[in-house]
Amino acid sequence: MHRSIAEQSVEQLGGDASVLARQRRDHAELDRLMTLYESGRGPAEERRRTLRDILQLTFSHAFAEETVLWPALRRLASDGEELTARVESEHQRINDLVTELETIGPDDPRHDELTAETFALIRQDIRDEEDLLLPRLQECLDRARLRRLGSAWETVRRTAPTRPHSVVPRRPPANAVLGVPLSAVDRIRDLLPAGTRVPAGTALAVTAACLGAGWLIAHRLRKGR
Repeated sequence: MHRSIAEQSVEQLGGDASVLARQRRDHAELDRLMTLYESGRGPAEERRRTLRDILQLTFSHAFAEETVLWPALRRLASDGEELTARVESEHQRINDLVTELETIGPDDPRHDELTAETFALIRQDIRDEEDLLLPRLQECLDRARLRRLGSAWETVRRTAPTRPHSVVPRRPPANAVLGVPLSAVDRIRDLLPAGTRVPAGTALAVTAACLGAGWLIAHRLRKGR
């Protein structure tokens, strides 16, 4: 039976720089923000900012996992494919829910329902990762490799998309080729006030340009082989 990383000290996880400690810190921050949002405290604008912060962290965190951690787990563990497919399915469902959430306003009767379902999935994803996937990764790597993986994960997380994109697959290299250009669009949108709706035509044009850039990168990579 693998010991959950939720039950271990930072030292047991490999230190502050370990990918396990970094993951757990993000999970704790997500739980804090979701609890704050669910409390209903604060003005509407503040709650919208909190929800935006939750979703931005969720998507950048998941993208870094799918780009750095889960490929490593599939290489190192015999059950890595099964475990990562499980959380990838959760990530995809969260992606779909938030995509739907972005099409409606905060006053829509479905808003609270979709938000609650999203939060429930995020919490399930956290449990699965802390109880199943990350302990398996811990068994396969020493402290030095956990720290190196943590550095790579942090670098990707800081430049990852912060919004759902149906065109971005869940696995590398395609997720990086398509996701990294789109992250620039996301981070520009993140500077707008919470709840700002970007005109569909504008968003589509910018997204198409980024996808075109991603296609060119992929094409050049293929030619360079």
